[in-house]
Amino acid sequence: MGEGLDAERLACWRAYIESSQLLLNRLEDELRAASELSLADYHVLVLLSEAPRQRLRMGELASRLVFSPSRLTYQISSMERRGLVARQSCPEDRRGSEAVLTAAGLLTLREAAPQHAASVRGYLMDDLDGTEVACLTRVFDRLAGRLKTDDATPTPESPDSVSVKEK
Repeated sequence: MGEGLDAERLACWRAYIESSQLLLNRLEDELRAASELSLADYHVLVLLSEAPRQRLRMGELASRLVFSPSRLTYQISSMERRGLVARQSCPEDRRGSEAVLTAAGLLTLREAAPQHAASVRGYLMDDLDGTEVACLTRVFDRLAGRLKTDDATPTPESPDSVSVKEK
């Protein structure tokens, strides 16, 4: 097994992974209870609501959601059945397809947004001061940028776990 993390970095990693999973689970549970939307549903609706003409090509949407094409197809099919989005041919080339926000999807988003924003504030943002928000934004923007490049290949020595570095 390759070199692990020192105790301080291992504590940081565990605090991150455990708290982020708790946060996502709590946000998902509250969002579902209030609106019957999953976090993935909500994210799709937000991205489409912010897009020009409230539509995105499926490939771009998959990339922005960090979904595989098959996962996005499943997600959009589920949302289509509920009337939240529609799938249409791209008007420019007719080869690809776009996900399009429906009026029902926009209304659902508008109804869910205040509760979801209150949950995000209550469980995360209200506990952070401006310096912490800026720091976390820098850290996660840098991480996302690095992970989106080809340079971010994981090390093969320890793919399933992170261990404590032996002294």
